[in-house]
Amino acid sequence: MAEHINLDPALQQFRSQIQEAASSGKKLQIIGGNTKSWYGDPAQGEYLYTSGYSGIVDYQPAELVITAKAGTPMVEIEQALAEAAQMFPFEPPLFGSNATIGGVVCAGLSGPGRGQSGALRDFILGVKVMDGRGDIVTFGGQVMKNVAGYDVSRLLPGSMGTLGLLLEVSIKVLPLPAKTRTLCFEYNQEQAIEQMNRWAGLPLPLSASCWIGESIGRLMLRLGGANAAVESATEKMLAQYPGQVIEDEQASQFWQSIKEQTHPYFQCKAEDTLWRFAVNPLSAPLPLHGETCIEWLGGQRWFKGPLEQAQANTLAQENGGHASLFRGNKSQVSSVFTSLRDRPLTAPLAIVQERIRNAFDPNGVFKTNRMP
Repeated sequence: MAEHINLDPALQQFRSQIQEAASSGKKLQIIGGNTKSWYGDPAQGEYLYTSGYSGIVDYQPAELVITAKAGTPMVEIEQALAEAAQMFPFEPPLFGSNATIGGVVCAGLSGPGRGQSGALRDFILGVKVMDGRGDIVTFGGQVMKNVAGYDVSRLLPGSMGTLGLLLEVSIKVLPLPAKTRTLCFEYNQEQAIEQMNRWAGLPLPLSASCWIGESIGRLMLRLGGANAAVESATEKMLAQYPGQVIEDEQASQFWQSIKEQTHPYFQCKAEDTLWRFAVNPLSAPLPLHGETCIEWLGGQRWFKGPLEQAQANTLAQENGGHASLFRGNKSQVSSVFTSLRDRPLTAPLAIVQERIRNAFDPNGVFKTNRMP
């Protein structure tokens, strides 16, 4: 339902800027902490800053839900969660200390915990959005419900600010695990994929996985849960397969470096391209020459090296997924993301996507070309 009264000054400023852009044919780029400006295709339009619209609206740890304004710094939110021994289980990467919750949601990225806990989108309960007319619309709420029809609030994650201006978001949180432990094993890529999926089918408290290597590499597995469960799983796994326990501080640094892509693997030279493949976790190793990083039990695979877009798209499609150019020399390809129109299986969805965009933004205020 649209809201038109009792707007605070920040919301009134947003509305004025959006309506002026709509009437003059301008486009608006939404900027939060500006830590992910490199992500996506080059955007067009004037800036609309959200950092001034900040603050935690509601957080009751017993309810496992936090509601915050879009411009709220993630450091503020993470501090509040830590004080209550809670967390975002999908571990969103921030890529900078200025990151805001709005930017995190609209980028739609998840970190190491996504493979076991689910994606950011799965934890969105409700959103408040200002559309391309300057109207405020609310979707969802603060309680997880099973309802018929599509949950519109799930459209915002990954929309890259091209649907509307996110104002507030309610997100489900979970308690921190009582204990975590990281185990390290040495495998080739095929063995690592097979072993990750074998362990995923057992009653083990897995919370993250990562393999990095070319021919032989290290498979890092993180366990998280009750003390007894973690101790029991550690004993069983190391009794059956040769491996070692990684010291807690070193393990914490490793997972942080994977989440924020500060690990040496992700350090790209000017001529490098970093490709992200989202594929069937059971897919065989992709026929690529060079060092590979595999997360999410095989579902997310990174490749750093020379690769044409057409080749990347074909490889991804053959393995039940899609490819995107995450970092690097984007001038070598026509688009960072794969368009829905590029694949026979998803081409019909492109029509739905366009209808949704027109409903949210009939004047194209947020159509900045940042994503197809």
